[in-house]
Amino acid sequence: MDPVARSYLYVPADRERLLAKAHGRGADALILDLEDAVTPANKDTARAAAAAYLAAPPDGRFWVRINSDRVEQDVAAVAGPALTGVWVPKAEPELLATVDAALSAAERRLGLADRTFGVVALIETARGVLRLEQITSAPRVLRLGLGEADLAGEIGVQPGPDGAELAPIRSQVVVASAAAGITAPVGPVETVLRDPDRLAGTTRALLRQGFRARTAVHPDQLATINEVFTPSAAEVAAAREVLDALAAAERQGTGIATQASGQMLDRAVVRAASEVLRRAVPDGPDRG
Repeated sequence: MDPVARSYLYVPADRERLLAKAHGRGADALILDLEDAVTPANKDTARAAAAAYLAAPPDGRFWVRINSDRVEQDVAAVAGPALTGVWVPKAEPELLATVDAALSAAERRLGLADRTFGVVALIETARGVLRLEQITSAPRVLRLGLGEADLAGEIGVQPGPDGAELAPIRSQVVVASAAAGITAPVGPVETVLRDPDRLAGTTRALLRQGFRARTAVHPDQLATINEVFTPSAAEVAAAREVLDALAAAERQGTGIATQASGQMLDRAVVRAASEVLRRAVPDGPDRG
């Protein structure tokens, strides 16, 4: 089974040269962008280009970021067997209901199973932050994404290099995802393109904060993102040691063990170790 995506590459759908080269650059999934990366004058061109690409794509996972004010037109054009689903910008409950209806209509028209298409809901508005519980429980929502540039502009925050000013909202997105039992969220893009150390640092910060993927706007960012969100051999070995130690303790009739380092282990530690192993050796269905 395919692993949960660690990296998503935005590709402007009206840039046919970029779209033709995007596959195989290292992204776990591509997002054909009809929204921010496309000027208003090119929306129709981008929609037609995305539809043409998805009609005969290479193997892979393909999402489309639709326009919040053109849901029906965008979905009708790009829906097909190759589409994994749509990214919904400025996601709020009412908009997600509109998207669900449009996707359901497309599935019926194409003869596809109900809820073939998934949704990644981008949190980019203050109201979206306040409606996180409703958003995570909306039909088709597999993950949340965080669009910090739009959100910061709306609420008047001026984030510094480490994004600390938005850390409380990041935590809300992570907690809402965990509470709803959906896949851990996707972190925002790093807009500084020629600073690999910064990219690695901000991506590691997202990992520590509970994100398990990140969007990219340039293929050169993908290798770093994938590396950060893939457990190292040492992390995998440590996780296996934890699980083995607890299993041995339980065979002896106790739920607590102690590592050679002196660290106490219990079921709470097991959950963290198990999560590391799931990311290293996926055992669940593809969720985007």
